[in-house]
Amino acid sequence: MPLSVDTVLVRIGAALATGLILGLERESRGRPAGLRTTTLVCVAAAIAAVLSEFWYVSAATLPVAWRPDPARLAAGVLTGMGFLGAGTILRQGNVVRGLTTAAVLWYVTILGLAYGSGYLVLGLIGLGVALVVVLSLPWFDRLIGIERYAALSITTTLSDDTSSEAIRREIEAFGVRVLHIELEYDLQLQQRSLKFDLEFKQRRAGEISQRLVSHLARRPHVVRVKWE
Repeated sequence: MPLSVDTVLVRIGAALATGLILGLERESRGRPAGLRTTTLVCVAAAIAAVLSEFWYVSAATLPVAWRPDPARLAAGVLTGMGFLGAGTILRQGNVVRGLTTAAVLWYVTILGLAYGSGYLVLGLIGLGVALVVVLSLPWFDRLIGIERYAALSITTTLSDDTSSEAIRREIEAFGVRVLHIELEYDLQLQQRSLKFDLEFKQRRAGEISQRLVSHLARRPHVVRVKWE
């Protein structure tokens, strides 16, 4: 039995509302895929699911014994979604951004397929779970103090005879842990560069970075300090 217009509108409307709600959360955080992208992805997935059902139902009227697989179009939608999600992931030094946005895009695609297939309750449950995750878990992360990583680069003149181990102890006095040290000499510029890979608690990130960079910048023979 073909789908009625009212049924199609309800399914597409649920996908539209879901895309707007989750897209607004991403937009408010200034993420690369915000309100419009998330909404379009969710609605497009719902339309694909409805279209797949249309094809399956209409194939029953054909004189040949052939029925299309409704899941095939959904599989293609999810495959294509992978490329769009990958475009939102950015790497800046040691920091990878956009993973949550990519996951939200993939998630709303699933919800759109659920709405388009007529599973409205399942889609609404999924929306509730998503809201709990994206709104509550960042607060929980800050509460428990998730481990975070950064890189600290220090450039000094060659006249500075302070050992890398001494500077390491100086850095660790600020409550961070040095995981790895890289040392490089530039004989032409008469400079020495040290790079420290750090581990610290997320809730102290702002405090540590400002205090540590300010402290190291005041050391004699220091040319440049960079936190990334």
